[in-house]
Amino acid sequence: MNEIKLDNWQKRSAEHQKPYKNFLQRANKNKVLKQLPDFHEEAFSKIDCLQCAACCKNYSPRFKTPDIKRISKHLKMKESDFIEKYLQLDNDGDYVTNINPCPFLGEDNFCSIYGERPSDCHRFPYTDEDVILKRPQITLKNSTFCPAVYFVLERLIENK
Repeated sequence: MNEIKLDNWQKRSAEHQKPYKNFLQRANKNKVLKQLPDFHEEAFSKIDCLQCAACCKNYSPRFKTPDIKRISKHLKMKESDFIEKYLQLDNDGDYVTNINPCPFLGEDNFCSIYGERPSDCHRFPYTDEDVILKRPQITLKNSTFCPAVYFVLERLIENK
């Protein structure tokens, strides 16, 4: 396996959007799903999310009902107060944060509700699950701001 360079990865990711799209459309699902755990683990052995936090700085997860219940309880707030203070409905009718960066992101890039974070945050960047193939538009978007998605896509293409 070649060493995947992470310096200047955003530029390379932007240049590789078309090959990524073609790969995601034609990928052998079973082969990809077998490779994901190893590539995911390798990516996170090289990438420290606390050095980046681009996801938390620029985008919001969906806050589903169980997330809202769990987080508002953790913060000792009424659910309605939590929603009013931190959330808004997006165009898809999902609750998302009402500001960016995420109001729970600290200056040190640590999440103040990490143990209670929304399931979308827990699962992000989906590089160890079938979302990477099932939702190619999300994968392509994520590859532009998350070095782990870039890394995994590069590995998958290299090993197709």
